[in-house]
Amino acid sequence: MVKGWMTRRDLLKVVDAERVQKAIRQAEEKTSGQIRVSVSTLHWGDPRRAAEKAFERLGMRATRRRNGILFFIVPARRRFVVLGDEGIHAKVGQAFWHDVVAAVGERFRKGDFTDGIVHGIETVGKELAAHFPPDAEGRNELPDDVDFGR
Repeated sequence: MVKGWMTRRDLLKVVDAERVQKAIRQAEEKTSGQIRVSVSTLHWGDPRRAAEKAFERLGMRATRRRNGILFFIVPARRRFVVLGDEGIHAKVGQAFWHDVVAAVGERFRKGDFTDGIVHGIETVGKELAAHFPPDAEGRNELPDDVDFGR
């Protein structure tokens, strides 16, 4: 289990980014929805506001069906936020997001960061697939890599 402060570098050591990308690709094969994971730099403000800024910076609102979901992780604060755009939020409601956060957070508290992220991706992927099946074009609107941006 990882305790105390954590940097992005620390998180990189314990998260299998390839497995996370694979989970995103597999989830997105079954939906027109888009999933991103972003790991923040050292951040002292409100994690939700930072997640909303990252959502904009990553172009998450530009999806055709407004069905993007962002997992925003702030390792130094041991916090994370899961944001869904208005299209998916209208389908699943607030209780769904609370359940996702609880399940991911439980794994994070045990130090299972990769499993936590992958579980979250699989969970939101199922809901995206149920409400937003793949379109005929099958295009990937956003990158699947883990963002280590601002």
